[in-house]
Amino acid sequence: MLAKTEICTTFAAMKKMTLILLSCLTAIAATATPTDVPTLSSDTLALGEVTVTAIKQGADLRTQATAITVIGHKDAERNRLVSARNGSEMVPNLFIPDYGSRMTSTVYVRGIGTRIDQPAMGMNIDNVPVMTKENYDFDLMDITRIEVLRGPQNTLYGRNTLGGIMNVYTLSPLNYQGTRAMVEGASHGTWRVGASHYMALGQELGLSLSAQYNSGKGEFTNQHNGKRCDWERQFSARAKLEWQGSNGWYAANVLSVVTSRQGGYPYEWVETGKIAYNDTCFYRRTSVMDGLTLRKSFDRFTLSSITSYQYIDDNMTLDQDFTEHDYFTLTQARREHAITQDIILRNHTRGEGYSWLAGASAFYRHYRMDAPVDFYDYGIAQLIEKHVNDVNPAYPIAWDSRSFALGSHFTSPNCGAALYHGSIYNWGQWTFQAGVRLDYEHARLNYRSVTHTGYNILKGDTGELFAHELIDIDEHDTLDKDFFEILPNASVSWHPWEGKPHTVYLAVSRGSKAGGFNTQMFSDVLQQRLMGKMGIGAQYDVDKMVGYKPEKAWNYELGGHFECWDGRVQSDMDIFFMDCRDRQLTVFPPGTTTGRMMTNAGKTHSLGAEFAMTVKPTEWTHLAISYGFTHATFKDYDDGKNDYEGKRVPYAPMHTLFAEAVHSFKIGGDTKKLLTLAANVRATGDIYWDEANTLQQPFYALLGASMTWQQPRYSLQLWGRNLTGTQYKTFYFVSIQHHFLQRGHGRMLGLTLRLALD
Repeated sequence: MLAKTEICTTFAAMKKMTLILLSCLTAIAATATPTDVPTLSSDTLALGEVTVTAIKQGADLRTQATAITVIGHKDAERNRLVSARNGSEMVPNLFIPDYGSRMTSTVYVRGIGTRIDQPAMGMNIDNVPVMTKENYDFDLMDITRIEVLRGPQNTLYGRNTLGGIMNVYTLSPLNYQGTRAMVEGASHGTWRVGASHYMALGQELGLSLSAQYNSGKGEFTNQHNGKRCDWERQFSARAKLEWQGSNGWYAANVLSVVTSRQGGYPYEWVETGKIAYNDTCFYRRTSVMDGLTLRKSFDRFTLSSITSYQYIDDNMTLDQDFTEHDYFTLTQARREHAITQDIILRNHTRGEGYSWLAGASAFYRHYRMDAPVDFYDYGIAQLIEKHVNDVNPAYPIAWDSRSFALGSHFTSPNCGAALYHGSIYNWGQWTFQAGVRLDYEHARLNYRSVTHTGYNILKGDTGELFAHELIDIDEHDTLDKDFFEILPNASVSWHPWEGKPHTVYLAVSRGSKAGGFNTQMFSDVLQQRLMGKMGIGAQYDVDKMVGYKPEKAWNYELGGHFECWDGRVQSDMDIFFMDCRDRQLTVFPPGTTTGRMMTNAGKTHSLGAEFAMTVKPTEWTHLAISYGFTHATFKDYDDGKNDYEGKRVPYAPMHTLFAEAVHSFKIGGDTKKLLTLAANVRATGDIYWDEANTLQQPFYALLGASMTWQQPRYSLQLWGRNLTGTQYKTFYFVSIQHHFLQRGHGRMLGLTLRLALD
């Protein structure tokens, strides 16, 4: 499908959002009355049944100069959020497409994001950073709060937070004691069971234990063998120990173990309209995370420490041509260890005046990976023999055997350290903030590329043997890169009406996404080296092909957080402009290649707006809407064949929309016995799939609904997603000149039973 984006449409949408912003400001101003200005005086926010510890940002995010979305416990439970990925549809301009496997975890926000390697958005779970995006997508029990801060957050949170940060918090055993359980059944043979127990081991000590298991038969069928290809089984367990000392000490240790087993990858060949491949596809992962948080409050300041150890052992094996022909398969088996340490010193804020935060952080990651590509009969014939014989038909070649391996072995020790500081000055109705981070990172890749094979050279006229050639390649080397970044931010906030929690802010910040090495290109490097041994093809420069620089961006933002009608109406809105340099872009090299290449694609600009509002006209009615608009275009990108200036950045949606209406009916006048009806719509698009903007996924909407019967000790929820059966695509790519797509999930119905035994 052809699609062209008119610049006038962009400015019209921006003009409309600006008018909405001004109208809301005017309406709120009419109801404002003067009182005291809110202060950022606490780092702990009480939310009734849960206390959220905010170690780096202030407690009340709605007084700060950043675009935020907060998803509370009731919203998370009603929408069945078991991971940050599930909640992305509720956040303006955040898009985490569901395709491939749980390894994928691709995040797009405000036009920023890539499909491989470094993520565009960071993730913390109970204050502990998740180091690798391959470990982002796993299920959690008893999520109490998800915070999504959009725009660069590097100053406080460090690497790979160019697009923002997702903070996920789970239920504390210090605030709740009892047993919770859940059983769920849904379409496509999907089952989920889980249980958690929270206990007090003393007045200051609490322990929680939780475990859950989910499985699904899958929705998509591999027509080659008639089996479902997207089946899944996952088990997770967590232990959380918390201590709140009376002398200002706080300590928490969270240990989690997750095992995941999945089939792969329901990619449909566009030419045939079928999912049909003949070789094995699967993804399996075992991960362990342990995070220790310590905090000591003194008279004038608080000292905090966050330490973590993270381990991941995963294996992705797939039929990389995704056809019924014997081209090649890829295995990517990795074991990674990571250690992180963050120390934060923060003074106590006492009303107006100066406050500050200072910190130091460091990390060390080390992984080993084996990533062989196995060539088979059809691949040898089409990708090697045919190519060579077309060039030199007088002396055709024939491979010794009908299979051989391109072996790639890697070790990668990476480390980094940073110092950061933030200052806040409250002066009347104004808050001035500035911060800076000095960040150093060293990346190293030790590689070995190996293949041992051979071929016969024949006489074209007789077919007799002319010569035999052995190919024996065993190359190894070390690549090193050092990165140093200065990441500042500054903002000014105005609290225009005393006593009303309104904030208008102007902010500027510089963000960065780490550089490094893309190991997925090594099979192509070795393939070209093999072809070079045969006297054809071009040699790749290894460092140039696999190395890439950090992506950097300046973000300029004007926004506000507002409340009226005694807090029943809350709204957040902002407009932003991101000037991105050395944009990291995932591309497929031309020709019959097998890998995916990371390149730095010059400059891109992202211009957009975000709006969110919740309205609670009564205690029993809840209305919510969030909308994001992003116009992300290339300003400087020429790949040597085409100039893409002015074209939309692929894979990043222009519009995101979430709207929900909820109403609860009291049963017999009892506020603990409720019947809750909810309906929602989740919409995304347009999404371009290529740099030339010739292929796109149009704007689509998915309708959902639920009915929940709630009693004091249990609730029963009947729910449905994509009730209209809307057809849409979540992924599109090209490999060896074949076009593939993955379709989105169809209609799904389910029933969820939750138990709470205090």
